[in-house]
Amino acid sequence: MIDYSSFESAVGLNWYETDPHLQLLMDRHLTVGDRDFAEPLLKEFGALAGGAIAERAEMTDKNPPRLERYDRWGDEVGDVVHHPSALDTKRDLVEFGFFALERKWGRRIPQPLSAAWAYLLCQAETAMHCAMGMTTGAASVIEHAGTDEQRDRYLPLLMADEWDHFGSGAMFLTERQGGSDLGPVSTVARQRDDGAWRLDGDKWFCSNVDADVILTLARPEGAPEGTTRGLGLFLVPRRRRDGSRNGIVIKRLKDKLGTRMVPTAEVTFVDCDAELVTAPRSDLESRASDPSTARGEGGLNRMMDMVNASRRGVALMGLGIARRCFLEAAIYAHHRQAFDRPLCDWPLMRRVLVNMIVELEAAAALCFEPTGALDRLSRKEAKRGDAELVRVITPLSKLRAARRGVELATAGLEVFGGNGYIENFPMARQLRDAQCHTIWEGTENIVALDVLRSFRRDASYTALLSRLRETLATGPDALAREKNLLAGEIDRVDDATAAVLSMNSERADLRAGELAAWLADICSATLLVDTAGFALERDHDARSALVARLYVRHHLAPDRRARVVDDDDSEATHFDSLVRYAPLEVLP
Repeated sequence: MIDYSSFESAVGLNWYETDPHLQLLMDRHLTVGDRDFAEPLLKEFGALAGGAIAERAEMTDKNPPRLERYDRWGDEVGDVVHHPSALDTKRDLVEFGFFALERKWGRRIPQPLSAAWAYLLCQAETAMHCAMGMTTGAASVIEHAGTDEQRDRYLPLLMADEWDHFGSGAMFLTERQGGSDLGPVSTVARQRDDGAWRLDGDKWFCSNVDADVILTLARPEGAPEGTTRGLGLFLVPRRRRDGSRNGIVIKRLKDKLGTRMVPTAEVTFVDCDAELVTAPRSDLESRASDPSTARGEGGLNRMMDMVNASRRGVALMGLGIARRCFLEAAIYAHHRQAFDRPLCDWPLMRRVLVNMIVELEAAAALCFEPTGALDRLSRKEAKRGDAELVRVITPLSKLRAARRGVELATAGLEVFGGNGYIENFPMARQLRDAQCHTIWEGTENIVALDVLRSFRRDASYTALLSRLRETLATGPDALAREKNLLAGEIDRVDDATAAVLSMNSERADLRAGELAAWLADICSATLLVDTAGFALERDHDARSALVARLYVRHHLAPDRRARVVDDDDSEATHFDSLVRYAPLEVLP
């Protein structure tokens, strides 16, 4: 059982060893051999994230990057200067092997383990994971879509495990005239007589702006205007082949509410050297027989591969903030005295902390579910429907976990009272940073529409409902009532989805947000039931089953009168099990 009263602060703890639920998720999603391999690495990284990285994060937030436009001779240089705390953390991550996992350990790195590392890092500083995640995303796109020359030249830089040889990655998507709508992209790509490409145009929201390798969208001369079909994917190195600065002009750094560690800027490409990664779809269709250009499914499609991976990262950012806020709130509530009692002894505070842990574990179930499918896909051992499940659960997890990050940061701040509002306590930064994640890689509206799009275009809808029904069929008998309720909800959402898909696009889009939120509730609850069955069978521990019961009660059985007057006092009577992780022998 976790004794929060023995902790002075969350910073300085080993965040893996103080998180029994993360340990349970690793037991659930890793194979036996992978689990043995993962344990010492998780302990090592849990100490690093909760220790040095968490300590530096507060310093970095107070000393964000700054832009030096000119050198002392008045020549424009456009250098981004980082505080030493940020550079020290990046160095620690590189040398831990964050980007060279498979080479450093000589084996495949399971996806659930990679997600756990990201989750731990995000509890310290989500902006750092943004910078790191874009680097791995850029490496993945180059590995799968780049030329042999691009792979040989750039992957050693992006996947280095030595600081002196490391280079970071980024993607520049949006322009002033359009954020989520990429059709109006106006950056122009011109091909010279020698075959080399040059870019000219403006980009509006460029995070990790001083990256060494940038992936961006541009429209080759002559490609269709105003449509994403005319966009190509280009690689822009920060320096030209001769070592001189490339034509990347950083106009100014954004003065952001949060995530201050990662520099975000407005950029102009001026006669900028670039390399084609994937031609526009229109070009591929007209010249599909030419292997020099037909290396993929179009520039936007390849960039969306990176966006979808980034969405899983943003989901973990929200989840990491939710976990950090719960941990900080639990520690504070066990120390702070109010009316001669610790805050955690008061019934309403117990309900707050229980609600936080239930929402946290539900969001975690959703975020970690795709990792198993991704792992099977990478091993070429996929089950039927794995690819489709990843496709739909990715936006659902981003939708839910990003919002829960904001909500739990708000709840945690209120636990601290007035102290929570002060910047030298830990909660204000978490709330500021959390606000960003509902926007990054698509607002909630965009993500909800993406769920609907996945149902229209592929088999993700059928695969999702099939997997949910299969999971319920093997769920524990102790949760029979919840399973029956969920089975009914799945039938109802099935009917509702079919009705929405039969509507014209305007009417269907209007309902996308409600449908996505409903599906996120059903998926979260079903996955909690699955975890409960695992814990009951292996450990005879009913704690996870109680979490599942409370989540279903809160979200899918919304009888508000019953919640006020019924006899279920689980939040108070089983507080030790729910918040302090004490084993629970019998489900009440």
